[in-house]
Amino acid sequence: MLKEGDQAPHFEVLADDGRKVTLADYRGKHLVLYFYPKANTPGCIHEANGFRNMIADFQAQNAEIAGVSADDVEAQAKFSKKLNLNFPLLADTEFEMIEAYGARRMKSFLGKTFMGIVRTTFWIGPDGKIVKIWNGVVPRGHAAEVLTALRGEEPNGSHDDAESANAPTSKS
Repeated sequence: MLKEGDQAPHFEVLADDGRKVTLADYRGKHLVLYFYPKANTPGCIHEANGFRNMIADFQAQNAEIAGVSADDVEAQAKFSKKLNLNFPLLADTEFEMIEAYGARRMKSFLGKTFMGIVRTTFWIGPDGKIVKIWNGVVPRGHAAEVLTALRGEEPNGSHDDAESANAPTSKS
């Protein structure tokens, strides 16, 4: 299992626009790499919208966003277009990247156990090392939680409350 301080595993996958994307493409920037179960599901929509709506704030921190699932390029492209996303969605149909990052694990739902993608986010620093890992992410308010960490601020309030998690804060 990966831990903070480890070198992020190399990856080479296709993005929703068909171009090849690698970890090296993000060298010198922070990368927020989030894994999600399936395009066009409610939680995945909330999570993607959160990152989309805050992209300028992430870019102000020299950070890029990329979402990853096992959906194919066509499904990722449709999902991205539907939500008007402003960051790439990466297609890992062979689960190589997903497994390298430890995001594919045993899950259970309605009494059935199966291998599935666990909502996980990695903050990878400009040097390619993992700065922070979020496991079992709650989609609502997660983008704000990650941005708070990138800014080096203390979290304020509950992450379950989407309104407070996305509310602007003022400092005196």
